[in-house]
Amino acid sequence: MRQNGADDENTQPVLMPGERVEDLQNGFFIIQNPACFAFGTDAVLLAHFVQARAGERVVDFGAGDGIIPILLCAHIPGLCVTGLEVQPKLVDMAKRSVALNGLKERISLVCGDIREAKKLLGTGFDVVVTNPPYEKADSGKPHASEQVSIAKRELLCTLEDVACSAAAVLRNGGRLHMIYPTARFAELMVTLCRYRLEPKRVQLVAPRADRAPGLALVEARKGARPGVQFLPQLSVYEADGTYTPPLKRIYGEGK
Repeated sequence: MRQNGADDENTQPVLMPGERVEDLQNGFFIIQNPACFAFGTDAVLLAHFVQARAGERVVDFGAGDGIIPILLCAHIPGLCVTGLEVQPKLVDMAKRSVALNGLKERISLVCGDIREAKKLLGTGFDVVVTNPPYEKADSGKPHASEQVSIAKRELLCTLEDVACSAAAVLRNGGRLHMIYPTARFAELMVTLCRYRLEPKRVQLVAPRADRAPGLALVEARKGARPGVQFLPQLSVYEADGTYTPPLKRIYGEGK
């Protein structure tokens, strides 16, 4: 394992207070700080849902600690990804994770606002990936930290902002892949279509087979004709709390 981008493989990664290194169980590692941000199952599901090929231009809106770019590089040999993240502290953490895994040639991180994506990154992207904030700006109790609030709540970026910027940077025929709560599914569909991002694949995700789905994985294509395919619903847990066989395969635990 190449750590911290150094030639000496015995060099340990530089960790800030509260940070730790987690093994992703796929040959890669990531630096985490739960007080600032911690990726969840939704990021893993989204990375697995993405259909991209080596040579395509891919950008992750709201890259956070870099989990989705790292997982995409693990899943898709030769793929290169740009991560756009507004929080400098998370950009720094993501850059150190990229160096830790020796992925500097495949992952680049840009500190900036999703609303400025076209200005910062240009146009002509084949794929936009995003796990955007799920909650309205004025919803619920405050989160533990400002970083967590920005990641989970529409304080700096709304669904409208995501759709507008995705449409601005994607080429015609380019794809947006995202995960979003089913409680806002109707709003999501209307917003995507408003920006000529036609939904093409949808997979609902339920915590268990006997529970209603709470998340939706969505692929939309810029400028495409109407017509959407609903994939079989995905359940995360068995009744006993263990992962279902599909989740085990996604996590590399099953055949």
